[in-house]
Amino acid sequence: MKRIVLILAAMAGVAACKESGWTKQEMATIMDQGMVMYVTTVPGDSTILRTKCTEIGPKELKSEELQTLIAKMKATVTDPSQDGVGIAAPQVGISRRIIVVQRFDKEGEPFEAYVNVKIDSLKGEIVRGREGCLSIPGLRGIVPRNSIINISYTEVPSGTTIKEQIEGFTAVIFQHECDHLDGILYTDRADSLFTY
Repeated sequence: MKRIVLILAAMAGVAACKESGWTKQEMATIMDQGMVMYVTTVPGDSTILRTKCTEIGPKELKSEELQTLIAKMKATVTDPSQDGVGIAAPQVGISRRIIVVQRFDKEGEPFEAYVNVKIDSLKGEIVRGREGCLSIPGLRGIVPRNSIINISYTEVPSGTTIKEQIEGFTAVIFQHECDHLDGILYTDRADSLFTY
């Protein structure tokens, strides 16, 4: 009898994964942690940080797990122990195309989530500025970035594609976080690196 119960529980878990579109491991990472998630770091978590992320599909767009992940990513990046301006899903162990960015170009400087985000074009002058990363503690670098970018992303939960032009420091944050979705770290682009 105990074996039948275990089999039924396992089948229910597989069915739930198929319904939501998330893998069992992704669901565990999203649902099992507290509000502030573990931040992956190099070198220990290099595999996930160096993996190109997959898109969020229609099932995931409407899922409770996506809303939970977004809320937890916002809580993680704004937690005093992190105090960041942006975070990408691989930094919390989820290899999906989701970022949370602080919009310094909007009133109130809100943190907003972007699903299936990609940079469509890089424009404007190249500006070199200091960057750090929650996944590379104790290190900073001077990184060249474009001052203007055009992005596209998927609106949640409708699935509509939105296009937007971003400028200034917010454009730098988007470039940094979108790099994470392609397995690129700012240290790969830096002109120089230094410890602090």
